[in-house]
Amino acid sequence: MTSTEIRTTQVKVPNSNLQIDAYLAEPAKEGKFPAVIVIQEIFGVNIHIREVAEKFAKEGYVAMSTTGCAYAPALYQRTAPGFEAKYTPEDIQRGRSYKEQTTAEEILSDIQAAIIYLRTLSNVQKDAIGLIGFCFGGHVVYLAATLPDIKVTASFYGGGITNSTPGGGEPTITLTSKIKAPIYAFFGSEDQGIPLEHTEQIEAELKKHQIPHKIFRYEGAGHGFFCNHRASYNPEAAADAWQQVLELFQKNLQLQTA
Repeated sequence: MTSTEIRTTQVKVPNSNLQIDAYLAEPAKEGKFPAVIVIQEIFGVNIHIREVAEKFAKEGYVAMSTTGCAYAPALYQRTAPGFEAKYTPEDIQRGRSYKEQTTAEEILSDIQAAIIYLRTLSNVQKDAIGLIGFCFGGHVVYLAATLPDIKVTASFYGGGITNSTPGGGEPTITLTSKIKAPIYAFFGSEDQGIPLEHTEQIEAELKKHQIPHKIFRYEGAGHGFFCNHRASYNPEAAADAWQQVLELFQKNLQLQTA
């Protein structure tokens, strides 16, 4: 596939008295594009998340898919500004500690601020915004899919959806009825943190509330299978999942040509 030139920028997104650090990747070409908010793992807006944002920007231009502008906000802005990590045991410990300090209310507020910010950009189609998230971010986007401005969601190996929510309270799965747009969820059969019964419970709840969805469970894949910086990277599963995401977003974020 031919690539395209993109531009990337570090930006600040206002949310009340908070300035959220974010990474913006967009096609260098003039025009109006749909937008995707890329939600981090527990490791902050690190190289993997930045690369995902860049992949979306490139696909939006070349493939005429609908993922033109990609934006990755830092969810740890309140507790650990500038935090990004790799995948060592020490990084996992730090990332989990910061994750435990987030709340659902703050996360939803920050993502709504991201939506407002994206709509101020001259090259963004105002009503074509999607979500994608990985690990902690996979849980977060299931939660944020309840926001009315979100048109489509892709959740990768989001743990805890069935039995917890950021900051405590009723599990995120209890909010499933508030999701109003299509959602795809991707899991690995060897993910020790997300047993089969959890994915089945998610699928049952989506069916119960008639939410357009697909559940993908890749045999032999573990947690983090999409990330080529992790030992658990599974190139075959990652390639198939990426194609599924592109088709999902193409279908639900229609590119405006006028």
